[in-house]
Amino acid sequence: MIEAVSCGGVVIFRGKILLLYKNYRGRYEGWVLPKGTVEPGEEYTETALREVKEESGVTASIVKYVGKSEYTFNVPEDTVDKDVHWYLMRSDNYYSKPQKEEYFVDSGYYKYHEAYHLLKFTNEKQILEKAYDEYLSLYKNKLWIPRKN
Repeated sequence: MIEAVSCGGVVIFRGKILLLYKNYRGRYEGWVLPKGTVEPGEEYTETALREVKEESGVTASIVKYVGKSEYTFNVPEDTVDKDVHWYLMRSDNYYSKPQKEEYFVDSGYYKYHEAYHLLKFTNEKQILEKAYDEYLSLYKNKLWIPRKN
């Protein structure tokens, strides 16, 4: 078994959530949250911010850690056991530009119910639900402060 660790973000601007649409040579298609592999010597928070920036062009800031998802998948030589650490993040505009090199062909910010139904994976839906509940609580208590440049 191969163990892998990734980090990603649930990025919110004005109540809407950033999603990316991936189309990998017609074999994989679907809407996902931005995430990627931790590089040697990198802190999880650094990975999450870097991957959001690389995959979507979005400069975000971390609000808080929201949890970990775990799943396995098969590659030709073995089974991969993957942990993904997720952060609630904020951005300061709706700009996004999908990273073509990683087969992202579209990106955008969506209302919660749209994002929830667009997401391909159940574990990402669960993280979205948790992160959005955190966002609503912070917003209701006037603790959601727009990101400063």
